[in-house]
Amino acid sequence: MAETDLIAAAQAGDELAFRRLVEPLLVELKAHCYRMAGTLHEADDLLQESLLRAWRAMPGFERRSSLRTWMYRVTTTACLDALDKQRRRVLPTALGPAFDPETAFAGGEAAPPSQPSGEVEWLQPFPDLGGGWVESPEARLTARESVSLAFLTVLQQLPARQRAVLLLRDVLGWAAAECGELLGMSVAAVNSSLQRARDALAERPRTARPRAPEGDEQTASLLRRYVRAWEQADVDQLVTLLHEDAVLSMPPYLQWFAGRAAIVGSMRAMVLTPEARGCYRLLPTHASGEPAFAAYQLDEGGVHRFAAIHVVRVAGGAIEEICAFLDPSLSAPFGVPASLPPLS
Repeated sequence: MAETDLIAAAQAGDELAFRRLVEPLLVELKAHCYRMAGTLHEADDLLQESLLRAWRAMPGFERRSSLRTWMYRVTTTACLDALDKQRRRVLPTALGPAFDPETAFAGGEAAPPSQPSGEVEWLQPFPDLGGGWVESPEARLTARESVSLAFLTVLQQLPARQRAVLLLRDVLGWAAAECGELLGMSVAAVNSSLQRARDALAERPRTARPRAPEGDEQTASLLRRYVRAWEQADVDQLVTLLHEDAVLSMPPYLQWFAGRAAIVGSMRAMVLTPEARGCYRLLPTHASGEPAFAAYQLDEGGVHRFAAIHVVRVAGGAIEEICAFLDPSLSAPFGVPASLPPLS
């Protein structure tokens, strides 16, 4: 059935026709909700709210724009309605200075880690759901960059409407007039808001090291060694994989570590101890446009259970950043098992 026929059927109350219309758009609309909200769970809720609003409003769809553009209008409005009063999502690196290793490991003893914080609204990683939906030649940000943790960290600090302007203009390639019509802003106000958002992005910390290309064999080898280092609790091997100024964070813990020495010291003292050999298993995945791993930890019953998603940024031939999201609820949205069978 042609799209025009499906639209007519949906407007007449055919729910199956509506589902067929919106199904090809679900991945990109979920990504849009994620960028606005910063978490997978809220993105799911916002997507469902958007679909409900679209279904109810379908009889009034006048086809003055494409269905895709109309769905983005409905979805953006649903996000703005929900997020105006929400606290902004962050990572530990945005909350304060790195943990001081001289204080943490004074006298050779590791200071106890801070407790997980339930007071902070944490950013979550985004699974690789495909990302070839950015079609406009005017779009400045690629799909991969637009879900990166570095981008999302800055994006979440912007007011919700400014966030929407940046996404509509620089990710989706909308014209300023289109944005203004949706958001109730003049073209001048849209352009001013966009410039402020771009300025905020320009101020984020950057490195001169080139990001590893996708499919690079050197990177693949490095990541295999990362897995072995964890599974064998081999801190000495991990040392060889890190940049001198690498960063490690572990939300929901407030602590984060800057520099190879601090990372290795914390790992050796608290995580990859000699007794931890065989305690961890890692499965490769992708998250937020970067290589990632589903991490499993041995429980008291001898079962490796899902514990975290490690997002690993590789640049200049070494690991530049590890963000380990210690959140068991992430197994479902990432499509990984909750536990692993025993090794044969």
